[in-house]
Amino acid sequence: MNSYDTGGLSIGAAIGVSLGSLAFAVLMVAAIWRVFSKAGQPGWAAIVPIYNTIVLLRVAGRPWWWILLMLIPLVNVVLLFIVYIDLARSFGRGTGFGVLMVFFPFIFLPILGFGSARYLGPAGGQPHPGGPQPGGPRGPQAYPGQPYPGQQSPGQQYPGAAGPYPGQQQYPGQPHPGQQYSGPQHPGQQHSGQQYPGQQHPGQPYPGPQYPGQQPPR
Repeated sequence: MNSYDTGGLSIGAAIGVSLGSLAFAVLMVAAIWRVFSKAGQPGWAAIVPIYNTIVLLRVAGRPWWWILLMLIPLVNVVLLFIVYIDLARSFGRGTGFGVLMVFFPFIFLPILGFGSARYLGPAGGQPHPGGPQPGGPRGPQAYPGQPYPGQQSPGQQYPGAAGPYPGQQQYPGQPHPGQQYSGPQHPGQQHSGQQYPGQQHPGQPYPGPQYPGQQPPR
């Protein structure tokens, strides 16, 4: 084998390595782009140096200043495992999936980005101290159709409204809804429409008092 053959093989190997590296870079950028998009972050951040690490920390629920700790030798290795594990949990995956992403990112990052995994929030909805908090404190919430505390239920009547409450006791002499109230009845009091003995009927002329021997009017 002469020198020309050796040189041709070296050039071919260099081209193959370059193409392989380019394909690997394109695959990783596309996978991270997709991961950021699922998390509601700008996908173009995957191609911006330093900023892509800040967005990755944000998606994983870690503070942005961890990027400064990643400049420290050995510490950056520990933080890389922590961030990738939190990234896996943020998409509903386990710790093992995060560890495998550290060793085989060209396999598991595309699975995370192009697979069926959905973003659940930073570290799966469990915020870390110092990290971004997904939402704030919330008060008691009512389910659909359920009233808030102190709110009147549908169909419930306020005091004084017509009609008794469900299960309310009807007292003796209390008028029913729609019944006309005629006032309190005293013992021995005659009801409306009852005639006393000798009482004149409505519409009958009053004859006046009758004295002994007096003739009745004609």
